[in-house]
Amino acid sequence: MINTKNSINQHFWKPRKQVYLTSLSLIIIAFISIFYPRIISAAGVPKVINFAHFLLVPFALIVAITKTRTKDSKQIATTWEIITACFIFLGVILTSALLNKAGAINVFLDFMILCEPFLMLLTIICIPLTPASFQKLRAWLLGSALINLLVALIQKPLIDMGKISVAQYTPQDAVQGVFYLSGAGNYVSCSVSLAVGLYYLLNAKTVSIWIRGFLLLLAFWQLLISDSKQVLIVFVVAWMLLVFFKYNDFGKALMYIIIFTLFIIGFYWCMENLEIEGLEAFKYWFSRTELYGPDGEAVRTKMAAVPMIVSYYKSPLNWLFGLGPGHTVGRLGGWFFRDYWSLLGPLGATTHPVSIEVWDKVYASWLAKESSMFMPLFSWLGVWGDLGFLGLGAYLYLGYVLWSRVCVDDFCKFLTLTLFVFGLIFTQMEEAGQTLTVAILISLQWHERRLARQAHQHPLNNV
Repeated sequence: MINTKNSINQHFWKPRKQVYLTSLSLIIIAFISIFYPRIISAAGVPKVINFAHFLLVPFALIVAITKTRTKDSKQIATTWEIITACFIFLGVILTSALLNKAGAINVFLDFMILCEPFLMLLTIICIPLTPASFQKLRAWLLGSALINLLVALIQKPLIDMGKISVAQYTPQDAVQGVFYLSGAGNYVSCSVSLAVGLYYLLNAKTVSIWIRGFLLLLAFWQLLISDSKQVLIVFVVAWMLLVFFKYNDFGKALMYIIIFTLFIIGFYWCMENLEIEGLEAFKYWFSRTELYGPDGEAVRTKMAAVPMIVSYYKSPLNWLFGLGPGHTVGRLGGWFFRDYWSLLGPLGATTHPVSIEVWDKVYASWLAKESSMFMPLFSWLGVWGDLGFLGLGAYLYLGYVLWSRVCVDDFCKFLTLTLFVFGLIFTQMEEAGQTLTVAILISLQWHERRLARQAHQHPLNNV
């Protein structure tokens, strides 16, 4: 006779299969929390969703570092060098905060906004991705970038027909893809489309060149319909800088110069001969040559924050450590606190009068209101204003580690240079949706080289 009671007990008490999240799963979840919350928030979800990635990325990093079993000496050395550079930068932020009585939330947010892409990159490169895991992460990035591009292209006719809101933005600026209704959403969305489009063009060798080229052309069309002219300027300047860094490889430098020259000639011809709405903006600003001299209004407006910041220095230490994290013209002090003060104020966030003064300058300047190219609030000035020359040096050292240890090819270096140039114009160097996309692209290139090296060293493992 069957003992029914024992059978039931055995059913409920039998060992169950454990469910756990892998490091790769956490990386993908963190990426989703960065890439999609803007459009989710625009649909009515509370804005606090935009802060989730500040917790998810460090959590993914902690899990990845504590669980990794990599034996690759180069991988381990690179990981520790990035960690060391991050701690040096954090030390400067803490010192600046203590000197200027900045809030603890300022320290956390300033560190995360500026270092989050490095933390994401560190999370990915410290784990020994298998070819299958590599393909999975790559598929998530490519799929999300395609969604962003298609959403942007769909938004254009919907905006023109009045079917969706543009909020406080112009119809062109509201073409923002999945970064819909965010401050620099059109620039971030367009930059992501172009960066991933270039990655796909260069790496998806099994896909027809016509398909890859068409997708990149669609990204360029997004640039035109979203009035994201500064994105093209940034990519061109980054290209020029890359040529400069190829001084020791004449053949490759010459090739880049030829391609660059042909592009400029072609673009100039299109600008002068084709009646395309997006190109008219380029033509207009290129014709305003009186603005760009050493004493031109563009330069004066762009650098207006410098004397304002210096006027608040109380000791020589301010030259070294600035006015405190989130206290000047970076994304945190210039934008974040304005948009989320109702959430961050009660947490002890602190501000500084200079941020308000710089915004008053913006409101009084027709040029700053006309184009964000001339805004006196931009990332590199914010790093210097908040953290002084030591903070600027520490952050540049982080960039040096990235450049010398992780950027394995010209494409990675080009992406890094685009962020550097963006930081001279606006605060896109601190926009998580863009910077972490670049971090993942660079990490993918790094892992692809690592996997190729391992396959070469151990060919029998790949049979």
